[in-house]
Amino acid sequence: MSREVVVHTELGHKFTQHVEVGPHRLRADEPTELAGEDLGPAPHDWVLAGLGACTSMTIKMYAERKGWPVERVRVTLTHAHEGGTWIIQRGIELFGPLDEEQRKRLIEIANKCPVHKSLSGPIRIDTAQRSPA
Repeated sequence: MSREVVVHTELGHKFTQHVEVGPHRLRADEPTELAGEDLGPAPHDWVLAGLGACTSMTIKMYAERKGWPVERVRVTLTHAHEGGTWIIQRGIELFGPLDEEQRKRLIEIANKCPVHKSLSGPIRIDTAQRSPA
């Protein structure tokens, strides 16, 4: 099930956006070095947050199904642009008494998270202009 995400400009601010996802109210902005007010994560930060959350959840679900002792997962992400390519660096820390084979398999499973698949597969964005309500 896909929830509608609604994003709209916050009046009185240069780049700040209200983000609504179901019952959740969030903010997005640009950092001050990009002329924003840094009142929320920047758009690329949101993408990395989605990938990190999905990675951690996918690993935890797989480990639970296998009965493996994953106590927690920590995912660290950064990004850069090089020659027109967006490069994401992802580090994964697995906490718990896992053996090396389990750790290796869980890192493989990280690449199977739905957001990873979406970001690394073909993407199509259909844009339609709507009249204000």
